[in-house]
Amino acid sequence: MNYIRFSHTYNHQQLCTELENVLQQDWPLHFNTRDYDGEWRSISLRSATGNSQDILAHPDAVYQDTPVLAAMPYAREIIDSWQCEKEAVRLLSLSPGSEIKPHKDQGCGYRNGIFRIHIPIVTNPDVYFTLENEKLHLPAGECWYMDFSCTHGIVNKGYTARVHLIMDCVRNEWSDQLFAAHGYDLADNTPAARMDAATRAAMIAELERMDTDTARQLIASLKAEN
Repeated sequence: MNYIRFSHTYNHQQLCTELENVLQQDWPLHFNTRDYDGEWRSISLRSATGNSQDILAHPDAVYQDTPVLAAMPYAREIIDSWQCEKEAVRLLSLSPGSEIKPHKDQGCGYRNGIFRIHIPIVTNPDVYFTLENEKLHLPAGECWYMDFSCTHGIVNKGYTARVHLIMDCVRNEWSDQLFAAHGYDLADNTPAARMDAATRAAMIAELERMDTDTARQLIASLKAEN
C-alpha cells in the first residue's frame, strides 16, 4: 500500500488565511538542489533550532515550534491532532513550471517507523505526484500519506504555486490504529529482512545523509540485521 487518502479533511480556506502573512517572510530554497528544476522553497513550523528559516536536519535534535507556527493557530490545531511524535514540520512551495525529479527517500515509509503526511493548502489542477508510475492529484484540504521510499516525483504545470503542509511523524500505537482503519496491512513491517545486501547498504547511506535521530535509530536497526 503505497499511499492513503485519509477520510478526514481540513479547512483549506482557513489555512490559506493563515498562510497570507507567512508568504511575506523569507522561504529558503530547498537544499537538495540536485532533486529539482525550478523553484522549491520551504519554511519551518517545527525545526531542530526553533528557527523558521532552518530547514536542515540536525544530529541529536529535539524539534521545537517556530515563530511561524505561533502565527498559524489552525495549523497548530491540525498538527496537535496527530497523536504521535513529530520531527520536522514545514510548508513547502513548488513554483509554477517547477518539477521535483523522480527519486526515493530511503527509510521514509510507514513500515520503517517514520511517515510523512501531506496536506495541500494551495494547489491547481495541473499539480500532480507520480508514485511508482501512478499519477495522483491531491486536492486542497485533503490529507495523504505516501510511501516516499518508493520512486516519486512532483510536477507543477499550472500557473500558481503549490503549497503543502508537511509533517514528518514517528509511528506509534495511535498511528497504527489510524493506518489499519484505512486498510494498511500492519503485518508488512519487516522490510530489512527481505533486503539484499546492496539495498540495505543504499538505505543506510541515504539515512546517514538525512542525519536525524530517527534516521540513526533506523540505521542501527538495519545494521543489526546483518
